[in-house]
Amino acid sequence: MNNNLFVTKRNGEKEAIDLEKIHRVIAWAAEGLEKVSVSHVELKSHIQFYDGIKTEDIHETIIKSAADLISEETPDYQYLSARLAVFHLRKKAYGQFEPPALYTHVVKMVQAGKYDQHLLTDYTQDDFEHMEKFLDHSRDLAFSYAAVKQLEGKYLVQNRVTGEIYESAQFLYLLVAACLFAKYPSETRLQYVEKFYHAISTFKISLPTPIMAGVRTPTRQFSSCVLIECGDSLDSINATSSAIVKYVSQRAGIGVNAGRIRALGSTIRNGEAFHTGCIPFYKHFQTAVKSCSQGGVRGGAATLFYPLWHLEVESLLVLKNNRGVEENRVRHLDYGVQFNKLMYQRLIKGGVITLFSPSDVPGLYDAFFEDQEKFEQLYVQYENDDSIRKKRIKAIELFTLFAQERASTGRIYLQNVDHCNTHSPFDPSKAPIRQSNLCLEIALPTKPMNDINDEEGEVALCTLSAFNLGAIDSLDELEGLADLAVRALDSLLDYQDYPLAAAKSASMARRTLGIGVINYAYYLAKNGLYYSNGSANNLTHRTFEAIQFYLLKASNELAKERGACPKFDETRLSQGILPIDTYKKTIDDITGEPLHLDWESLRASIKKYGVRNSTVSALMPSETSSQISNATNGIEPPRGLISIKASKDGVLKQVVPEYERLKDNYELLWNIPNNQGYLELVGIMQKFVDQAISANTNYDPAKFEGGKVPVKQILKDILTAYKLGIKTLYYHNTRDGASDNIELEDDSCADGACKI
Repeated sequence: MNNNLFVTKRNGEKEAIDLEKIHRVIAWAAEGLEKVSVSHVELKSHIQFYDGIKTEDIHETIIKSAADLISEETPDYQYLSARLAVFHLRKKAYGQFEPPALYTHVVKMVQAGKYDQHLLTDYTQDDFEHMEKFLDHSRDLAFSYAAVKQLEGKYLVQNRVTGEIYESAQFLYLLVAACLFAKYPSETRLQYVEKFYHAISTFKISLPTPIMAGVRTPTRQFSSCVLIECGDSLDSINATSSAIVKYVSQRAGIGVNAGRIRALGSTIRNGEAFHTGCIPFYKHFQTAVKSCSQGGVRGGAATLFYPLWHLEVESLLVLKNNRGVEENRVRHLDYGVQFNKLMYQRLIKGGVITLFSPSDVPGLYDAFFEDQEKFEQLYVQYENDDSIRKKRIKAIELFTLFAQERASTGRIYLQNVDHCNTHSPFDPSKAPIRQSNLCLEIALPTKPMNDINDEEGEVALCTLSAFNLGAIDSLDELEGLADLAVRALDSLLDYQDYPLAAAKSASMARRTLGIGVINYAYYLAKNGLYYSNGSANNLTHRTFEAIQFYLLKASNELAKERGACPKFDETRLSQGILPIDTYKKTIDDITGEPLHLDWESLRASIKKYGVRNSTVSALMPSETSSQISNATNGIEPPRGLISIKASKDGVLKQVVPEYERLKDNYELLWNIPNNQGYLELVGIMQKFVDQAISANTNYDPAKFEGGKVPVKQILKDILTAYKLGIKTLYYHNTRDGASDNIELEDDSCADGACKI
């Protein structure tokens, strides 16, 4: 002890520096961990003590020193640094390490306006005391360092201006559960709160950012994804812009379908003027997206969709390109280009694609989504009609331009609109799917609004969560987890507020959910399977069969209790048609795995009672939420055994699960020889997933002659994805060597092999 120097405690008091106290805290954090050294952390921290140094500054320096020691040789520093960070966080929140009593904490937070007051009207003090019995604060010590920093940065209730934090993780998990089951009957609700709390606090179910950050607070908008369709009128364009602003401000990722907007030079007002075309309106949408951040949690972002055959497509494909001038670029949106079988056939046969303004070809735009035979008949008819304005371009030239822009920006995405409608829970003649979302996994019906209060329009919302495949011991476990996830998210639909009438009416009528997976790479590693060689195909088939079956079963059971969703009649499910009936049969060539569950009984029950939710599954990227569970992202292979996660909170190291035991089993992204095996696995998943999948394509230029990825290879992969029934493609990743392990947040083909 050095009595000459004093520290300033968090409460402002001063006391003599006690080095032994610092040592005890680090030793506590190191308990039970392998290959960590307390003295090494102390030496590494190089604390420059001075009179009046804040204990807070000492603690932060030690945490950072421990985190810097995370490596492949010493992975357990991720837990030592996490425990120190939890200690620090609790001291900041409560002034001590031990959290307060649950009821006391909730009362204080409700009075401060940080928690929603319904917590104290829906639950009694006795209820909270009952919940406290199963609340387990020791679970905070299971977090990795990256998880604690993400919690601190994004999820815990706090004052983002002053940096004050008001809670720790177990209060977050418990109160999310309490909010979601608050309206359940009194005889069962505490049982559901307990089950759901255990499922989310032990990482079996992962929740997305809007739910983790928002549920329990007075803010009540938690849908991760919002799909807004724009019509071809100024009123609809302005309504779309207003809707974007409302939802970007409330943490949602946006999809905008702008494919109906007529092309440059089209006549308007009966020939009184020429139309300015798409680009000025895309700029208008970009301004709306960037007008506010998502509640201070994530920056505003959107993907805008249009068809490949749009007359302006050559100008639209280069909007994100760094070349060109500001007037002809709209760089701060991402883009989803829409394809169908006819477009691919024109490519394969060396034909042309004819471009039209949707306004000049009545019925064509709607048929593109609703009826593929009708689309082809109209398309050929309009191609042969000399009175209609059009442009012809060789299919290979147009596809090459798309592939080049996708490769150079990484963020020109792809939607196969026919797969989205032929293999979907929705009947496309009643509820066609015309777009996806920011992350390309949501596929839901939309309708344009004519004004911001238009109840006849349809803004689609999707509420997400995910199963942690690495945390389940048996596929049978998915049955109970599916029941919890469906019930919780279905309750959320009634619990949340809706800024737009078109969003509320659609959500209440369709009750769409999107439940996916995280930790798939770990799941493969612990089963000794690989992405690239087909070894994982059969297990993947069994796993996703179980996921979809149990989710549909849970929604069917809920329909028995509470009634089917009002627009159940607009689904194929109402006709007894299930995902196992409509998938692309090419999948049978890559796995002969049979169905293992009783789909026929489920089919009969769905026809009789319906489902509570029109959709139940979607595979999202889950970049941030997977870090909380110390899991690998979604379905993606890791870039390294230690990944560097770059976020607005700084650089965080995340070690793959069970590193020491399984390090040789992980197939790292850039060691995978090509996209074929990965795409086949995505195709197998898509057989069962009723919405879409955030699937990426990845290219290492070093594997190709001259260090350049051939356009032919990119197009071959796009055709493979189509052939396998894949609905959407998300990022195009190119290895640049400089950032191999860094993951940012949400951040000639006629060769005979291309038969579709």
